[in-house]
Amino acid sequence: MNLLLRLAWILLTHRRRGPLGIWDEAVTPMMVAPTDLDPLLHMNNGKYLSLMDLGRVDLMVRAGLWPRLNALGWYPVVAAQTITYRRSLNPLQRFDLVTRVIGFDDRAVYVEQSFRRGGRIHASAIVKARFLKKTGGSVGIEELLSLTGPAPADLTLPTWVEEWSSRSRIRESAT
Repeated sequence: MNLLLRLAWILLTHRRRGPLGIWDEAVTPMMVAPTDLDPLLHMNNGKYLSLMDLGRVDLMVRAGLWPRLNALGWYPVVAAQTITYRRSLNPLQRFDLVTRVIGFDDRAVYVEQSFRRGGRIHASAIVKARFLKKTGGSVGIEELLSLTGPAPADLTLPTWVEEWSSRSRIRESAT
């Protein structure tokens, strides 16, 4: 329920945060809620991943992409993600979730997301996302780029992300 309330807040207040291009950085202000806490009274590691969903929605909504995706029957799914935790976020602390597209390959879009407070990074993640069609199948990158417009010329997927993506694929076993 907590995430649904936060999603509603994002959808109702996105205009206040201003419009963006899909290649821009979205800064989504948040606060550690009591329902985000683990037994040690800091934000639960799994909650970071859930909140990252909201950051990606905020970027797509503010870029005007969300309604166009819905009209086409396309929707994003997480294919893989990796996160590194550096500092705890504690009860009622305010922080910013910063979201930006860092590149794409022939099948997926890669998004960097970081949890920042007072200019310090508390956690940082890379998300590999694909877009699927409600009618079946996946959305090709060229189809997606026809919707978003061309990527900036300097947008280059970091080599380490390409390697991580390749290594994180689940391979079918021969047994």
